[in-house]
Amino acid sequence: MKAEIPNKLFYKIGEVSALTGVQPYVLRYWESEFKLLRPKKNRAGQRVYRRPDLDLVMRIKQLLYEERLTLEGAKKRLRQDVKGRGQQLELEIQEGPWGDLLRRVRTRLEGMRQILKGDRSRHSP
Repeated sequence: MKAEIPNKLFYKIGEVSALTGVQPYVLRYWESEFKLLRPKKNRAGQRVYRRPDLDLVMRIKQLLYEERLTLEGAKKRLRQDVKGRGQQLELEIQEGPWGDLLRRVRTRLEGMRQILKGDRSRHSP
């Protein structure tokens, strides 16, 4: 059974370790091996992981421990995963006070993109 991941803006390395079951020294080593895993550091120099970093740690753990890939094999698979998603990442819009605003902004931006492409038939003057 997977542990419930708290919805936070950032996680410290100890929290990531507890949530993923990966020791902090292993997380630090993975940072040196996997270019995609680059948590920011706060003013005190502590690593600050965000949710995408946490998801990446869990994916790396799956590739190395469950699928039994080598480090090179895991790097290759991650590159394929990123390449398969395309250049632009899809951001999840969470419900709440900002969700509706973000949807409206996205709709307007998509409309502006269509105008710039020359598809004015979808828009009234």
